[in-house]
Amino acid sequence: MVLYHQDGIKLFRSSLPYINAHRGKTFVLMFGGEAIEDANFPNIIHDIALLASLGVRLVLVHGARPQIDERVALRNIESRFADGIRVTDKQTLECVKDAAGSVRSQIEALLTMGLPNSPMHGAQIRVCTGNLVVAKPMGVRGGVDFENTGVVRRIDTTGINDHLNDGSIVLLSPMGYSSTGEVFNLSHEDVATQAAISLKADKIIVFSNYEGVHHKDGKLLRTIERPQLEALMLNQEISTEDTVLSALTTSVAAGIPRAHCISYEKDGALLQELFTRDGTGSLVLEHHYEQIRSATIDDVGGILNLIKPLEESGALVKRSRERLENEINQFIVIVRDGMIIACAAVYLYPEDGCAELACVATHPDYRGKNRGERILEAVRNTALDNNIDTIFVLTTLTAHWFLEHGFLPADISALPSAKKELYNYQRNSKVFTLQLR
Repeated sequence: MVLYHQDGIKLFRSSLPYINAHRGKTFVLMFGGEAIEDANFPNIIHDIALLASLGVRLVLVHGARPQIDERVALRNIESRFADGIRVTDKQTLECVKDAAGSVRSQIEALLTMGLPNSPMHGAQIRVCTGNLVVAKPMGVRGGVDFENTGVVRRIDTTGINDHLNDGSIVLLSPMGYSSTGEVFNLSHEDVATQAAISLKADKIIVFSNYEGVHHKDGKLLRTIERPQLEALMLNQEISTEDTVLSALTTSVAAGIPRAHCISYEKDGALLQELFTRDGTGSLVLEHHYEQIRSATIDDVGGILNLIKPLEESGALVKRSRERLENEINQFIVIVRDGMIIACAAVYLYPEDGCAELACVATHPDYRGKNRGERILEAVRNTALDNNIDTIFVLTTLTAHWFLEHGFLPADISALPSAKKELYNYQRNSKVFTLQLR
């Protein structure tokens, strides 16, 4: 019980930087009708309420495909699709209205619930919706008339921001309205991405049946740049839902800084993704002007030039060219216009479940702008991919940087046996560790 209490305090304290960072930011959350039917959905609502209480400006966009399918079947209406898009005739449109209205009411009810001894007690959340999405008909494509199926024409950003500024959560359904008074059935993916883009949202968070963006071999891609993801999609190497992938890539390509993909089945996935260092799902970013990658033998000269001043100052242990050539596969570099401007090495100790982060260096002209954080993220991913639980570092001059990034002071006894035997007591480096799980 005491351990649980202490773990809770530690978790809460470690989340404070993220709480401060997210306050006042605009997040668009996209979830399909499948998520709403999942047993975990009430927990997602509780987590959404927590985000709202922490000052995050929230726009929720829901889908309703399974709910529409159910109503179409009950009315014995023939479902028609072309290229995966529903053809919405007049009868089907009534099913769309019924399903979307029912789902919207269900979400509003969950956000209003405030029973004593429940996570929502005292929340008093206001939910606003309305004719905030202007639509136009999809028209005739490939000879198919999609009738009342439409696409987003415009998002009423003024109206949405007015609600957000009043402290309300905005809820958008997969329907849009035209100036001629028509109603259109929209893709919730289209509504979510266009809302995020129009609002210049800080994040779009997409709930998926998967834990995140998965390679077809089952590997979770924790952080990936958009062009790389699109290349994998083109080669059919990604197993995550197409609608989810499209929302992620479209949003990032249009300027949304970060797009997250998390599971709607995993309890606490939303909070873990936003308030812990490692998250739980996948993060998609735009292509960086500076490329981060594994080092090759051709990078030896550039790394030597980068680390030489730090070796001379005593900040880094000296490495010979021969040693660097032998260990080049352990290095990660950031390259800008062919020049190596940052590097780090990762030495794995799998038998001890840990890895060493070493030789961290950034060119003096390029310090700042989160380059160190990008290197650390790459090191963290390498460690996790190798089932490593702990990263340790030895440092003499940069202790504060590691403390600021979640490392904790440790004793020499925390080092793996092979490393303890090589510890230089004259250098008297301080030891810091970072738990990954």
